Amino acid sequence: MSPERELFLSRLKAFGEANDRVAASRSDKMLNITADTGLFLWMLIRARKPRRLLEVGTSNGYSTIWWADALNEPGQTLITLEANPKKVVQARANFKEAEVADRIELIEGDAGHFLRAAETASFDWVFLDSERSEYVGWWPDLLRVTAADGLIIVDNAVDKATEIEAFVNVVQSTPGVRQVLVPIGNGELFIHRT
Repeated sequence: MSPERELFLSRLKAFGEANDRVAASRSDKMLNITADTGLFLWMLIRARKPRRLLEVGTSNGYSTIWWADALNEPGQTLITLEANPKKVVQARANFKEAEVADRIELIEGDAGHFLRAAETASFDWVFLDSERSEYVGWWPDLLRVTAADGLIIVDNAVDKATEIEAFVNVVQSTPGVRQVLVPIGNGELFIHRT
């Protein structure tokens, strides 16, 4: 990662934290991942080299910029989904300023609709950081769109553990997946599709 992009991410992180302290509602918050989570997953993307990545929950693009910077193989693609129009505008501007817009396809709209329409086994890497109350309903499609040997990574698995408890129970009862909780940042639940 270039020093300029690293500095931009630091500024974007600081903006998100300051914004979240005064935001009137959850929809106004950026709710960005932690910097150590960004770096950890950046390293994993570099090492694992997934071909097609999906992020569910763009917000202002902080995490997306981490993932886009990690792409260093020809043919890798990154799709990110965001339902909030104000955040879509912010994310597009941030992608442009970070000089990664050409590596990202940002889709505005409902994640459930996107997942239902997506092709089977179309993603090697899925990062889930969205409306936690929807995860159980999305699970069949999340599993379907994730390729064999693919990863689904769920943010906020420690700090919001009670909010995803039903989802974790569904995952645990699903044949053909393994899971492990990684206590970095706000906690990342790694789900491996065998």
